[in-house]
Amino acid sequence: MNYVGNVIRPPSEANAIILQVTVGCSYNKCTFCGAYKEIGFQLKAQDTIDADLEFAKQHCRNQKRVFLADGDVLILSQRRLLQLFNKIRTHLPWITRISMYGNAKAVRNKSITELKELKSMGLDRVYMGLESGCDKVLQYVKKGETASTMTAAGKKIRESGIFLSVTTLLGLGGVSLSSQHATDTAGVLNKMAPNQIAALTLIPLENTELGEDVAAGKFILPTPSGILQELHLLISHLKDVKCQFHANHASSYLPLAGRLPRDQNAFLASIEMALNGATPLVPDYRRAL
Repeated sequence: MNYVGNVIRPPSEANAIILQVTVGCSYNKCTFCGAYKEIGFQLKAQDTIDADLEFAKQHCRNQKRVFLADGDVLILSQRRLLQLFNKIRTHLPWITRISMYGNAKAVRNKSITELKELKSMGLDRVYMGLESGCDKVLQYVKKGETASTMTAAGKKIRESGIFLSVTTLLGLGGVSLSSQHATDTAGVLNKMAPNQIAALTLIPLENTELGEDVAAGKFILPTPSGILQELHLLISHLKDVKCQFHANHASSYLPLAGRLPRDQNAFLASIEMALNGATPLVPDYRRAL
């Protein structure tokens, strides 16, 4: 496969065929993200994509899913996406699921009819980075969205019948906005009603604006116990959300995984045990992005 730069995919797509269609992120202004700072957004040459499909046809017959990289393939026109999906169906007829990242702007650019059309062609899952439901936090990290625009995008994905996986980022509000970040994020998730919630924990990167703020003392990251209190607050404010819940990313201090609302009380009890010192936390040297 012909990969360019750092190809990033969700943990749940580890066993998927990673087909890189675009390079970079169409927005690429978030102050906490260092994934694509060194490269501009671009569509890969069709000959290269076709060659990768041919490679997958020959060598990836045991893999039943395709994940379309990089940061935001959904931003492409409907015509290009339908052409791509047709090629996937032609070259890889055994594929049962196509997934991709999609930011709120890309979702807004698609109608419900267009999203349903993509679903009929195999699009099963969209991963959307909410990060925070707090407008102050979203503005500070230059997300380019508000709680209301993110909510609308999430609802549109759900209305189209596509599986919605939403990522939140613990610690993104710093110490000063920690509580509001947690409760407001839970409020947006309650409105979106996603199929899956993934709670990651902020790890500041040197090549980001937020990382520079941390180094300069302008942004104070919550302590590990502060992160756990934030996670407790987030989970406790999730109401009537029926979904998979994962806080077991490599960045997490306390891995949790299960379903809501079934495991909500168990999650809260586990966090309380960790806060009381009864459960050891993942040390910083073992945490990663």
